[in-house]
Amino acid sequence: MLAAFLSLIPIFLLILLGFVLRKGGFVPMEQWRGVEQICYWLLFPALLILSLVRAELSIGALKGYVHGLFAMIVTMTSLMWLLRVPLRNWLDMRGPTYSSLFQTVTRWNGFIAMAIIDKLYGEPGVTILAIAFAVMIPYLNVVNILVLATYADKTRATPRMIMLAMVKNPLILAVLTGLAVNLLHIPLPSPLMTTLELLGRGALGMTLLALGAGLQWRAVKAAGPEIGLSIGLRLVGMPAVALGSGLLFGVTGTPLVIMIIAAAVPTAVNGYVLARAMGGDAEYYAAAATAQVMLSFVTLPVIIWLAIRIAG
Repeated sequence: MLAAFLSLIPIFLLILLGFVLRKGGFVPMEQWRGVEQICYWLLFPALLILSLVRAELSIGALKGYVHGLFAMIVTMTSLMWLLRVPLRNWLDMRGPTYSSLFQTVTRWNGFIAMAIIDKLYGEPGVTILAIAFAVMIPYLNVVNILVLATYADKTRATPRMIMLAMVKNPLILAVLTGLAVNLLHIPLPSPLMTTLELLGRGALGMTLLALGAGLQWRAVKAAGPEIGLSIGLRLVGMPAVALGSGLLFGVTGTPLVIMIIAAAVPTAVNGYVLARAMGGDAEYYAAAATAQVMLSFVTLPVIIWLAIRIAG
């Protein structure tokens, strides 16, 4: 477990540094918005494209991994939908808060997962994780938009809205581009590859700093006990579902560990913007996302250690 914990220290230190830089006023909050946009639209997509272009892809060998990932997210989204009525009856949880709970449990922070897996397994591990982006992000985007449109109060989803959300998502576009270039054997000019490499080098560090700057401790202090549901279901429940799904489809070794890590990382911070735009409980989302990041400092080393032991 000590090795797993030590491997995560640089990642958590960068998140903490981002929080300190923002809290101390060294980099004002409004400037962090620009950093977030550069990471989301440019740096991280460049890293995904580069990883997939260089990869020796063997989709057949990863078939069980792909099936396990899809089973994991379908199981968890179904479970969250089944919990809707009990949560309303027992906790009086209204639609906007439920929609944000749904998002914070089912969405995952691929930036943190990428940093961890790059540290543990290098480029081969990053390639396997990139497949998870291709499998999970389109499905989760559609489902979360539908849940927000159904149970939040502000707007209704249309097929056009869902399609635009998919087409405009830079991570989906990056994965599709990288896969197309790799599988169709499209040669990329050396200057373009070098440009992608230079952009990719800054992706993980800048993304983790921006993540730390976006943490909202004040929202956590103001949150009610319902925040515990988001924490428990995301940081413990989701990895348990991932383990079960992986074993069901015969996933072992590094792919199983990566699958569990993808399930164990905190929620995606960008879901906050969607909650605010579509009438979800944005304050609940901010509190849950911050609390998950802080508690993942404890849960992630334990889960990674267990995953490595189980995967063999």
